[in-house]
Amino acid sequence: MPSHRGLRLASAVLALGALTTACGLGGSNDNAASSPQTDGPLKGTVTFATLQLKPTFTTYIDGVIDAFEKKHPGVDVKWIDIPFQGAQEKITADAAAGTLPDVINLNPQFAQALAAKGQFVDMDKAAADVKADYIPGAWEAFQVPGKAGSFGIPWYLTSEVTMYNKDLFKKAGLDASKPPATFDELLADGKSLSKAGKGSFYGIHPALENRFITDLAKQGVPILDDSGKKWTFNTPEAAAYLTKLIQAYKSGVYPKDSLTQDHSKETEAYQGGQIGLFPSGPNFLTIIEENAPKIAKQTGVGPQITGESGVTNMSVMGLLVPKSSKNQPAAVAFATYMANAENQLAFSKIVTVLPSVADALKDPYITAADDTSVKATARRISAEQIAKARNLVPVQYDARVTQAVIGKIELALQGKLSAQEALDQAVAAADAITAN
Repeated sequence: MPSHRGLRLASAVLALGALTTACGLGGSNDNAASSPQTDGPLKGTVTFATLQLKPTFTTYIDGVIDAFEKKHPGVDVKWIDIPFQGAQEKITADAAAGTLPDVINLNPQFAQALAAKGQFVDMDKAAADVKADYIPGAWEAFQVPGKAGSFGIPWYLTSEVTMYNKDLFKKAGLDASKPPATFDELLADGKSLSKAGKGSFYGIHPALENRFITDLAKQGVPILDDSGKKWTFNTPEAAAYLTKLIQAYKSGVYPKDSLTQDHSKETEAYQGGQIGLFPSGPNFLTIIEENAPKIAKQTGVGPQITGESGVTNMSVMGLLVPKSSKNQPAAVAFATYMANAENQLAFSKIVTVLPSVADALKDPYITAADDTSVKATARRISAEQIAKARNLVPVQYDARVTQAVIGKIELALQGKLSAQEALDQAVAAADAITAN
């Protein structure tokens, strides 16, 4: 059984996308990567909301807040931490009441419904002096198609890697130094693992809600049209890929009871030695080390599974300032300070995430090749991938659309719909949601 600390860490990692005391937090300079220009001294209260980051990251965040308040003694930052369960409902209700925090930590998909209604400050204007510091793909992740501007400042990134159990690879007769790199290789290795496991372990967990649309995008399938209102992923190429997933499910590549399970169950399955392949964010290596040290020792890591183009996906978390904030200058200043190069780099030393500021990605901590540990290797691979990575999932692919689409894909894997029927119905359901 995992320890209470492990359970807390698991919750934090899941909210990130997942420990030590933060250091070097007091030395940031008020330069282009720290705070925007204002007409006078910053003052007033800034309420800062995160999603389930206490207590794992309390020392780090308190350190950043203290350093910011020292530089701007007229500002008082109040940090609140929202439990992930029920967060979307609370944020939606607060938005309707005009009581959102001054700075809020959200990903693009979580925030897009409010962003589409113009609820957030345009950072293209409010933080124009720091925009060039950030990875373009990360900044662009907070743009709503058809609307001008960008509604968030990128805070940190993850770029998926392929974790795998080297011991299970050897049992399946696979080369433990060569993880799969393409979708076909992933399914082939998964089949070999499941065949060797004979029910005691399997190749892959489907984690459909976490990967299906992203995997289509990596393979060049157009997901959404330029208007941002019509879904387009019911192509012959998408049907061909879904057919491969159907065949994989029928042949036992996935555990039979995994079809409707989410990413947390996939994580548990890998930690329990029940699956041999785990494509996910490298931040989950921390969970594996904490909860399953034996599995951690057997874990190898390789690049993200990609299509022919080699394009990779990045997941982005950001800091947003609602227009309802009564203290926007201080709120924007705090958001840019929290997300500057030094503070992001300090965060990446606590958990295996990547900074969104280009200069921070060049730090030796991230690029050093002499550290061959799994975490360091994953960090290095992720950073190398960021150069051609984008947030491939449209911001409109929110929880409602995901549920509608994945429900149809599950029916296809169960043999109740053909691949093309499932995709056509998924597109129709997604269009109906997006139109409202």
